[in-house]
Amino acid sequence: MFVLGVCSFAFLALSLTLGEETHDGGWQCTGAVDSQCSKPYGVDLGTTDSEVSYEQLKAILSSGNVQLFDVRDPDEFIDGRIPGSVNLPLGELQDALKLSPVQFHQMFGVSPPQKDDTNIVLYCQRGRRSASALNTMLALGFNRVRHYAGGYADWVQREQH
Repeated sequence: MFVLGVCSFAFLALSLTLGEETHDGGWQCTGAVDSQCSKPYGVDLGTTDSEVSYEQLKAILSSGNVQLFDVRDPDEFIDGRIPGSVNLPLGELQDALKLSPVQFHQMFGVSPPQKDDTNIVLYCQRGRRSASALNTMLALGFNRVRHYAGGYADWVQREQH
């Protein structure tokens, strides 16, 4: 029942419209991904609001405006990672997001993500753990978080070609 509730919440959160109507009846993007505005990073995020493709992640990384969290275990992170990412293991995620900003910074070396941030991207090895992390963060109110479903395995394969 809990999983169903989280999935329902995630669907509801992703289906909300986060833009605003302009005075002339048009639509203005507020920086969030929704059915009217799909470019919070300055790149097209495609049809699945919660996922970021390899090409989109490359563009986001080149913009320098991303909070990229690797939710794999520390030993996996040490063996290889996407440049610019911070290791925030899935098993620590929920408790870490409840830390004070000072405590979070001491543990992870960066400022904590904020619930209204539009530049949070999660990844793992193949997308399974990052999908779980995505659901955790959505349940905690991070309604604009995304994940790189291809994961580190996809990243490595594409970077070699």
